[in-house]
Amino acid sequence: MSETLDHWVGGTTWAGTSTRTGDVYNPALGTVQKQVRFASTADVASAVDTASAAWESWRDASISKRTAVMFAFRELLNERKDELAAILTAEHGKVISDALGEIARGMEVVEFACGLGHLTKGAYSENVSTGVDVYTLRQPLGVVGIISPFNFPAMVPLWFFSIAIAAGNSVILKPSEKDPTAANWLAALMTEAGLPDGVLNVVHGDKEAVDALLEHPDVRSISFVGSTPIAKYVYETATSHGKRVQALGGAKNHMLVLPDADLDLAADAAVNAGFGSAGERCMAISVVLAVDSIADELVAKVAERMGTLRTGDGTRGCDMGPLITKVHRDKVASYIDVAGTDGADVVVDGRGVEIDGDPNGFWLGPTLIDKVPTSSAVYTDEIFGPVLSVVRVNGYEEGLGIINGSLYGNGTAIFTNDGGAARRFQREATVGMIGINVPIPVPVAYHSFGGWKASLFGDAKAYGPHGFDFFTAEKAVTSRWLDPSHGGLNLGFPQHD
Repeated sequence: MSETLDHWVGGTTWAGTSTRTGDVYNPALGTVQKQVRFASTADVASAVDTASAAWESWRDASISKRTAVMFAFRELLNERKDELAAILTAEHGKVISDALGEIARGMEVVEFACGLGHLTKGAYSENVSTGVDVYTLRQPLGVVGIISPFNFPAMVPLWFFSIAIAAGNSVILKPSEKDPTAANWLAALMTEAGLPDGVLNVVHGDKEAVDALLEHPDVRSISFVGSTPIAKYVYETATSHGKRVQALGGAKNHMLVLPDADLDLAADAAVNAGFGSAGERCMAISVVLAVDSIADELVAKVAERMGTLRTGDGTRGCDMGPLITKVHRDKVASYIDVAGTDGADVVVDGRGVEIDGDPNGFWLGPTLIDKVPTSSAVYTDEIFGPVLSVVRVNGYEEGLGIINGSLYGNGTAIFTNDGGAARRFQREATVGMIGINVPIPVPVAYHSFGGWKASLFGDAKAYGPHGFDFFTAEKAVTSRWLDPSHGGLNLGFPQHD
C-alpha cells in the first residue's frame, strides 16, 4: 500500500471526510509513488472554518510578531532548501539545480515580505479642514485562497502566501494534485517558524476543491497561476462570487534576435530559456523570431548547443528532466508531427533522445523546429514543453508585429546591441514583462509579476507592491478631536510587542 498524503489544516495533517484520491508519480521513473487526498466541498468548508478562527487572532498580531515569523521562516527555508529541492525533483522531475533556483526565487519574495512594516503603511493628511485630519489604514482581507500550478510547486505558493500571511491574512492553499508534497512541507515549516495553527492550511484535490474555494462566501480573494482557459474560468467564477482575483494565465513568449545581436549570447539564451525545466514554464521562450540575414547561423548555433545537453533523471546531474505526466509528454510530442505536416523543418527531434535514466520515465528531449508558419498550431498553441520554434522575419517591424499580434502577452525579449531599437521595443511591445538581452525577464520580488492580454485576467499582478495592495483593504478615516488627550509620566524606554 503506497503512502497517502493528507491535507494540512490547523497546524497538522488532516484526512478530511472524502475518500477520493489521486496518483502522484515520479516522472523520471514513470511509477506511482504515493496517493494524495482529494478534498470534498465539505472538507474545504471545514478548512475555511479553521482559517477563519485562526484569522481572528492573527489579524491582531503585531507587525513585530508577523515580521519575526517571516524572518524565522526564511532562515529555516534557507537551511533546509536541499530537502525541498529533492521533493520537487521527485514529483515534478526538474533537475536539482533548477529546483534550487526555483526555491531561491521564491525566497526572494519571503525576504520582500519581511519588510511588511513599511509595505503596509497608510498615508496621513493633517488639517485638511480646520481641526480635521484624514488618514488611510491598510488592513488584511481575511481568509484568502491560493491555487498553484504543477510547474512551480514551491515558488508560486511562496509568491502568494508569504505576502498574504505577512499582511495579516489566513490562507487556504490548493496546490497541483500532480506534485502536492511541497505545499505540506512548506506549511509545516511555517508552523515550525512560529506561525499559529490554522493561519496556513493546505487542501488537496481537483476541480471540486477549486470550485469550493471559488464559491465559498468566507474566502475573500483568489490567487491563481495556470493555463489561460482555467485562469479565465477562475476569474469569472470568483469575481461573480464577489472576490478579488489574481488570475495569471498562459503564454507564448517570443525572443526577437536582430542582426547586430551577439549570436553566441542569443543562442545560449534561447537554449537556457527554451529547455530549462523541460520548457514547463510560463516564462519559457518558445518562439525565436530570427531576422533572415542571421537566421541560418543562429539556428546552427542553437542546434550545436542542444547537442551538449543531457536529458535524464534530475538526481544525476543532468541538464533537463522528464515532463510531468505521460499524457502531457505525449501531447507535447504530437506537435513534432504537426510541424512536419505544416511544412516546418524539424532540426532536432527530441523523441529520439538518449536518456540518462529509467526508460519508463516521461521523456522528451529538446526539440528545435525551424521555419514554423505562424498559422501552425506549433506556433499558436502554448505547448508547455521542450519545443523551441524558429519563425523567420525580415526585420524589426515584422517581428514586433508578430509579438503584438499574439493572443498572449506574458513575457518577451529582444537581443540587440542597438540601444535605440531596445528602447523602442520596450515601449512598443504589448507585453507585460520585457527582457533586453535577458531571455526570462521575471521581475525581482520588489517589482511585480504579470502579463497583458490573455496572460492576465483583471489587473492584479503577483508579489511586489501589487501583492501587498491585493492582500490588504484600504480604509480612509476622517477625524476631528476637539480636546487634546494627555498621558501620564513614563520615563522608561518605549517598548513594543
